[in-house]
Amino acid sequence: MTDTVRGYWCECRTEDLAAGGPPALLASMDAYSAAQADRWMALALRTITPALGPAAADEAWDWLYDGRIEMRQALLRSEPCSVSVDNATTRLTWTARPVLFLPLARRADSGLPTCADRPTGGADRPRRR
Repeated sequence: MTDTVRGYWCECRTEDLAAGGPPALLASMDAYSAAQADRWMALALRTITPALGPAAADEAWDWLYDGRIEMRQALLRSEPCSVSVDNATTRLTWTARPVLFLPLARRADSGLPTCADRPTGGADRPRRR
């Protein structure tokens, strides 16, 4: 079995500031380098910037030009980091935190019967009536 792999777990959450309640998970991804985590957050933020209000767009571009450097340095030190933008009554937050990814078990190692790897094509599947 392979050893664990260091990486980053990245998430984007939205929060309704008017109604309250917990943030909702919008998207997530696994990154295997600080650069990959940084690029995912920057690309997502850059993509939505045209849809933001003027104040939120300015906040986003400020982070993209200045705050992003600090975040990349934090990721390289294996520290969690985040960036948030408030747009009207919605807060968007991107986070990246260091994690250890565990390898998945192979099917051959699990002792499944030989038919488990043979595709059936659905011919022997019972039909609904």
